[in-house]
Amino acid sequence: VQLVQSGGGSVQAGGSLRLSCVVSGRTFSAYGMGWFRQAPGKEREFVAAINWNATETEYLDSVAGRFTIARDNAKDTVYLQMNSLKPEDTAVYYCGVGRFPGDLKFCVELAYSYWGQGTQVTVFS
Repeated sequence: VQLVQSGGGSVQAGGSLRLSCVVSGRTFSAYGMGWFRQAPGKEREFVAAINWNATETEYLDSVAGRFTIARDNAKDTVYLQMNSLKPEDTAVYYCGVGRFPGDLKFCVELAYSYWGQGTQVTVFS
């Protein structure tokens, strides 16, 4: 199983970025997907997740209303659209695929079995 991330970069506060994560080696449409992030000196934290059929999503409170997670099962890809970015959003972002088919406990890191390589997002004021 391989997760390949793209997107990210540096942006001024208030700007937008979109992250993508392509999954191979697994029946993508059967698994929930999530995004986590890790800032320097901090533990990895949950950001957003979407269930296998895109009927449920969940967000970290501080990003709700600014970030949107979406998936395209035809392209085996999950996205994270990030708008109104703030300096505190600066982190390395990781996508993860659920450990088992079907729904998953979105916020629990152990619910995910494979991770992308990480993508740096830097927001400057």
